[in-house]
Amino acid sequence: MFAARMDRARRRMQELRIDVVLLSVGADLPYLTGYEAMPLERLTMLVLPRDAEAVLVVPRLEAPRVDDRVGGFTLRPWDETEDPVAIVAALASGAQRIAVGDQTWARFVLGLSAALPDTAFLNASDVLSPLRAVKDADEIAALRAAAHAADAVALEMAQERFSGRTERDVSREFAQRLIDLGHSRANFAIVASGPNGASPHHEPGERVIDPGDVVVCDFGGRMRGYCSDITRTYVVGHPTDEFADLFDVLAEAQARAVDAVEPGVPAEEIDAVARRIITDAGYGSYFIHRTGHGIGLDAHEEPYLVAGNDEKLEVGNVFSVEPGIYLPGRYGARIEDIVVVTGEGPESLNLAPHHAYIVD
Repeated sequence: MFAARMDRARRRMQELRIDVVLLSVGADLPYLTGYEAMPLERLTMLVLPRDAEAVLVVPRLEAPRVDDRVGGFTLRPWDETEDPVAIVAALASGAQRIAVGDQTWARFVLGLSAALPDTAFLNASDVLSPLRAVKDADEIAALRAAAHAADAVALEMAQERFSGRTERDVSREFAQRLIDLGHSRANFAIVASGPNGASPHHEPGERVIDPGDVVVCDFGGRMRGYCSDITRTYVVGHPTDEFADLFDVLAEAQARAVDAVEPGVPAEEIDAVARRIITDAGYGSYFIHRTGHGIGLDAHEEPYLVAGNDEKLEVGNVFSVEPGIYLPGRYGARIEDIVVVTGEGPESLNLAPHHAYIVD
């Protein structure tokens, strides 16, 4: 699998006239090798030439963690007294155009630039993002399993008491339940109650959740290497008529946007579908973010569902569809599913009901 991915990457490099790709921290490296670099001051870097064998340069103390049986590269451990930047520069010597992983530490990029002054440095995402954006069957299966585990957490938490607890306490419970249901880690667990719900990326704090609060809960993690991400909205006690009307608009916008997903549709059109419904209902200025983002090895990756992105959706694209409405100083609401583009239309990986969950 990894060797085949490297072959596809090399074909893309040929199209873009890239001589060498250099990958360090970030998801591109495990996508091609199965190995995830630790974010250390010690350099790990895959050197992937277009026309020669790939070499994974790693600190010797990290080498036992690398499974080089996956194929497609040789391992070059370096010792503490060696200069890893010089090793990488020697392996890439003669390259005119090098693409560097977007998350590579600046100190290493600057060192390589100094060592290779006649080389043009470009973004490796131009090579790998289009490849990673189209998931194969195994990747979709992993994303489906992660989504279903997140569904179970959403439903379990609907049976729990929210009132009288802090946002941080409820957030910890969401995160722990993800792990209990098979995630290797929780990446985030937003719990935004009352006026905090108007901040889409609110950091859960010591605010105590009160009766009558609307609580936006957006949580996800990693399972089998792939990410989950789901948002459901909870209400403590009986929802107001105003909230019920707003939530009906939001639910229609989210459902219609999902229904619009199919191959060949521009990514920005999915955003436009949701935004038109919310705007027509008078809430347009309160929908303050894009409708969705791709998901896979990273929680956020291509494609992005946002105005100006006219790239056409392809079979195998996987992304969130998550419109929201946020009333400053009062509350917010959001519904988010992970959706796959198939030849027969959209497949929602999240199956937990979309209604507002009434909790104590």
